[in-house]
Amino acid sequence: LKLQFLYFIEPDTKKRKKMGIEAWYMKSEVEDQKAENRLEPNEAVGVEELEKLGVKYFAFPLKDGVVYPEAQVPWAPKEDEAKDEDLAAFREEHGMSYADIITINREKLPDFDNKLKAFFTEHIHDDDEVRYIIGGSGYFDVRSCNDKRWIRVLCKEGQCITLPKGIYHRFTLDSNESAKAMRLFVGDPIWTPINRGQEADEHPARKDYLTKYIADEA
Repeated sequence: LKLQFLYFIEPDTKKRKKMGIEAWYMKSEVEDQKAENRLEPNEAVGVEELEKLGVKYFAFPLKDGVVYPEAQVPWAPKEDEAKDEDLAAFREEHGMSYADIITINREKLPDFDNKLKAFFTEHIHDDDEVRYIIGGSGYFDVRSCNDKRWIRVLCKEGQCITLPKGIYHRFTLDSNESAKAMRLFVGDPIWTPINRGQEADEHPARKDYLTKYIADEA
């Protein structure tokens, strides 16, 4: 995926502007994964630092009249439904041919507690992870450049985050315990997480990530 970093597409002019992002270094000990877990004092993480890690962030505010289902695998808008033309253009530009929608909360997600525990287990993928939040909010945690600290990124309704393949990361809901997300892929979806360990450390996706993003920072 060759994505431009951190842009907001204005609904009328489609003129892209940079926008802010909220991210911070986490406490080393996490008792409640859904809490903010900020340091005291807070240690914010800026756009440039995230960019060095390959993390990219976009905004697509939800359009009036565009309604997304609670869950649909795969998902595609019906011919007579209102569409978000900006999102459609973004997907076409980057070849994201597959999409689905899931809702993560106690009511909609079977085996909720175990699923959330699995999402929060540190892992990598051998494909980029692209998530567009269309309801609620949640946290994406990524490892810092030295691999010793966690950076927490807040992702809210109307925001889209991309994590490069090979980056160690995890996900959790926040204290509101609900998020609806569109999962986007180039080609067929690849779901399998590779949990942290020897297999992940030696995986080609991890080695490629270290070469592309971390080697220059060492």
